[in-house]
Amino acid sequence: MSPVRLFLSRAAAACALALLGACAALPEIAPDTADAAGTAGVRIDGAHGPLSPEARARVLARLQAAGEDTDIFERHLAFEQEIVGSPLSAGNRVTLLQDGPATYQALYGAMAAATDSIDMESYIIEDDEVGQRFARELIAAAGRGVVVNLIYDGVGSLGTPKAFFDELAAHGVNTLQFNPVDPRQARTGWDVNQRDHRKLTIIDGRTAFVGGINISSVYSGGSFSQRSKERPGQKVPWRDTDLQIDGPVVADFQKLFMDTWARQKGAPMASANYFPEIARQGDAVVRAIGGTPTEPSSQIYATLVSAIRSSSTSILLANAYFDPDPQLLGALRDAAQRGVDVQLLLPSVSDSWLVMSAGRRHYGDLLEAGVKIYERQGALLHAKTTLVDGVWSAVGSTNLDWRSFLHNDEIEAVVLSASFGDRMRAAFQADVAQSQALTMERWSHRGLKARLQEMSAGLWEYWL
Repeated sequence: MSPVRLFLSRAAAACALALLGACAALPEIAPDTADAAGTAGVRIDGAHGPLSPEARARVLARLQAAGEDTDIFERHLAFEQEIVGSPLSAGNRVTLLQDGPATYQALYGAMAAATDSIDMESYIIEDDEVGQRFARELIAAAGRGVVVNLIYDGVGSLGTPKAFFDELAAHGVNTLQFNPVDPRQARTGWDVNQRDHRKLTIIDGRTAFVGGINISSVYSGGSFSQRSKERPGQKVPWRDTDLQIDGPVVADFQKLFMDTWARQKGAPMASANYFPEIARQGDAVVRAIGGTPTEPSSQIYATLVSAIRSSSTSILLANAYFDPDPQLLGALRDAAQRGVDVQLLLPSVSDSWLVMSAGRRHYGDLLEAGVKIYERQGALLHAKTTLVDGVWSAVGSTNLDWRSFLHNDEIEAVVLSASFGDRMRAAFQADVAQSQALTMERWSHRGLKARLQEMSAGLWEYWL
């Protein structure tokens, strides 16, 4: 189990009364979310939230009036523009990185070649062989004059000795702990429930790495190899996905990193060329989205729901921790019922039985609506990817659970590109080939123990 889930699970029983009391004062859970009684929450349209049917109609009418093609790509491009309310970033090159070995090798090479700055943000940084290799790369970069800034989460990296980060700081790495567990170390007000779940690295302001992979040896083996390296006590390798992005949109990721640093009141960042001029690197249109618990409504959530609602042919969604709120659940069911091919790739094993059980409560409704569900075998699925209509892709750190949308800092890259969509589809299909399809008949015959676990886990879904 990941450190934050273990930490929060152990604290849940002791803090139950306090948490329930806190719930009474919480704001609306999510934009445009209907509760069990059917009461709608806050509904925000356009540049601040999900697009309504009326807004989508306006976009299509505008495209038609301009004489533009309204094929799938153009429609998703226009919808995304409407949500953002500002120009998207064109001219980017996006490389799909699957599993730890490929991602780490790309990161090692980029860090070794850095000449100006390295900005790294990670939920988990472990003091193991992978963490030590990253430490050596960061220290070496600082030693040759590169400005190195590192943000790590107080709960996610709870098991990492303080000496590990002290050693980095002693060699010139600027370190910042996000929301320390010890309230005496808090700089911005203490809230142990708000975590930085992002995984982001920026090299020289020109290249960004974003996805679901932490700095940990659980990723040392590839999930498609029978010779995958496993940690002692680890039964299966981890399956995850990251992106390497080169191009103008890196500036937007840089701003998100610097915003986190400022919100956590870190020491002033050393001078560097954080925003260099970047020429066109490729053909992908990319949007960088950062989510925080302090924003009025989650832009990541809004963008995802809008893309699902706007789908016309297919939705291929892979996620490690799937426990959707009623609105997201309804959007998936509605898409399947109107003929969209909705496929969900979900874990068969997990490091959090609570989240897995809470999410499984919804499988029956989804299967009944025509959603196809596959459970990945032979690996612990940790990826968070979505492909809509073959042209709209999202890869990042966001799980499809309440914690990611309400309590965590998260990050996503939305990629609008048919050619990149082809690569995403191929990767999804390769995972499906190593998965087991879940049928309604099989699901209806699950045991009493599983049903009881689903019911009990569902009571805690807001905090998981």
